[in-house]
Amino acid sequence: MTIPEFSSGQASLPTPNSTKSFWHTEPSQVLLGHRTTPSLPGTADLVIIGSGISGTSAAHSLKQDEAGKKLSVVMLEAREACWGATGRNGGHCQPLIYANPPDVARFEMRNYDTIKAFVAKNNIQCDWKSLPSCHSYKTEDMFKIAAQQAKDLTDADAELGKLITVVSKDSTNPSLQDLRIPNSAGAIVTAKAASLWPYKYVAWLLENLLSTSEGSFNLQTNTPVTKLQKVEDGSWIVHTERGMIATKKILLTTNAYTSHLLPAFSDLIVPVRGEMSSLIPPKSMRPATINEPLTHSYSFMGHATHNIDQDDYLVQRPFSPTMSGGELMFGGGRNFAAKGGIGVSDDSSIDPPAAAYLRRELNVMLDLQNHDDELEASWEWSGIMGFSRDGRPWVGEVSESFGGGKGLWICAGFTGHGMPNTGLSGKAVVDMILGNEVDLPESYKFSEERVVMARTFDEVAVADAKAGNIDVHERI
Repeated sequence: MTIPEFSSGQASLPTPNSTKSFWHTEPSQVLLGHRTTPSLPGTADLVIIGSGISGTSAAHSLKQDEAGKKLSVVMLEAREACWGATGRNGGHCQPLIYANPPDVARFEMRNYDTIKAFVAKNNIQCDWKSLPSCHSYKTEDMFKIAAQQAKDLTDADAELGKLITVVSKDSTNPSLQDLRIPNSAGAIVTAKAASLWPYKYVAWLLENLLSTSEGSFNLQTNTPVTKLQKVEDGSWIVHTERGMIATKKILLTTNAYTSHLLPAFSDLIVPVRGEMSSLIPPKSMRPATINEPLTHSYSFMGHATHNIDQDDYLVQRPFSPTMSGGELMFGGGRNFAAKGGIGVSDDSSIDPPAAAYLRRELNVMLDLQNHDDELEASWEWSGIMGFSRDGRPWVGEVSESFGGGKGLWICAGFTGHGMPNTGLSGKAVVDMILGNEVDLPESYKFSEERVVMARTFDEVAVADAKAGNIDVHERI
C-alpha cells in the first residue's frame, strides 16, 4: 500500500530557502550538511523523520535504553539539522500550568524539570536561564477567566498552586508596575520557566548521539522524505530524493509537515506560520541603568491598542561581558498576517505587517521607558507551527485507516507549545515502541476514538477566527 500523495489542506515539504533565524547564527559545524554515511543505508531498524526537539529527544531516549542501544536508527531531515520550528521558536520553555488540567500541568512541569536538570548535568552551553513567567492580560474578561483557572488548579492540586501568583491591579509585591506592565488588567505569574538557545540544546543532543552511538545512529540532512510505502510483509519503505530505506518502524516527528506524508492528518495537524524577531534593546534595558534587563519570560494576551486578540511572547537574551547581546526575542502578531498564517507551510518569507507590528508594539505591551520609539530588528524570520485540532499533541502508533499501520508512529502537533512537552513526549513514544511503561497524558495518545472526537470540534481555521479564541499555547 502506498500512502496517497495529495489531500486538500495538505502541508508542503519544508522549503529549502527558509528565512534566516537568529538561532542559526552560530550553527554547529558538525551538523551543517551532515551525512553520517555518503549514501543512504538500505535498511534500518527505525527511521526517524525530523530532527527538531521531538525527533532528537526520541532518538536520545532510545539510545539510553538497553534494548534501544542495539537498534540501528536513521534520522532523515529535509533541510539542515534543527532547521524547523525548534530552530525558529521564541527561545523559552514556559510550562502552562494554570490553563491546563492537572495531569497535563504536571507533565509540562516534569518536562521542564527534566530539561533543566539535563542541561545542568551535562553543562550544555545553550544559555539556559531559569526565571518566572508572566502572562499579562490586557482585557478584564480574559484576566478574570485566567484568575479563575488559577483558582481551579490550586483547588485541584495545592502543590502546583504554590507555583502560581495572581496579580491584580490592587496587588503589591509584586505589583503590575513591578512586573513592568502597569497598563495591564492583571497577570498570572508562574515560578518555573526558562529562556534558552533552543538550537544549541538540540545540536548538543545530536552531536552526542553521533559521537556515542558507535555507528548505530545515522543522521542524513538535506534529505526530504517524499513518500511512505507499506509492503505486504508489514514493513515499510521510506522514499527520498536520494533513494529508499527499508524498515520495520517509522517515527514521524514532522509536526506541521505531518500531512505531507499522512494526508489523513490534514485537518488534525494544520501548518500555521508565525513571526519572530530579534530586537535590539534600547539603552534603558541595559545593565546598570535605571531599568535592569528583564527578569521574566512574558506572554501578552488580549487587546492593547488594537481591536484584535493578541498573543505575543518575549524573552530577553543575556548580555555578554562586553555588553553585546541582550536581544529582545519578541514573537507574535499573527493577526497581521494574511489569514493569520493558517494553512501556510512556507517559511521562505516573513509577513511584513506582522514584523512591523512587533517592532512597534513592545513599547505598548511593556514599560521599556523608551519614549515609545520603534525598536530596530537585527533579525526577522518566520517559522511553521503544527496546530492540533483538539489542542493536544498526537503521540502513538497510527492506525491503518489514517494512513498508518503496524510500525508507523507519530509524535507531532504541539500547537506552538513544544518546549514544555516534546522531551518527554519523545521519550513516551520510544517507550511505546519498546513496550516499556509510558509517562504521557491520556489526552495526548493517538486513537481512532480521539480522531472522531477531535473532528467534532471546529476546524483550526474556524476556531482561530473566533473572537477571543487566541490560545495561549501559540509559541513558535
